[in-house]
Amino acid sequence: MVSDNRMEESVVKKVDEQGRLSIPAAWRKDWKSDMVVLKKRGETIEMIPLESISLTSLFDSIVVSDDVDFADPHSLKKALMERKEA
Repeated sequence: MVSDNRMEESVVKKVDEQGRLSIPAAWRKDWKSDMVVLKKRGETIEMIPLESISLTSLFDSIVVSDDVDFADPHSLKKALMERKEA
């Protein structure tokens, strides 16, 4: 069993005619983005704030062998899948 020591808060909000609701400002204050992921799990909806990522942080993050033909999407996909399995 995993223990979650975070303090849990609840609030009741009314959803308007267009499906919108407001999230308390105190809950949003530490979010690094205004984008969220919504996950529907049965009757439950989970909302996860997305953290912005700098695209330059992804440079040189994927390494494939030197013999991959980047002009051939099948060759590239095969190389990436082999890397994933390793």
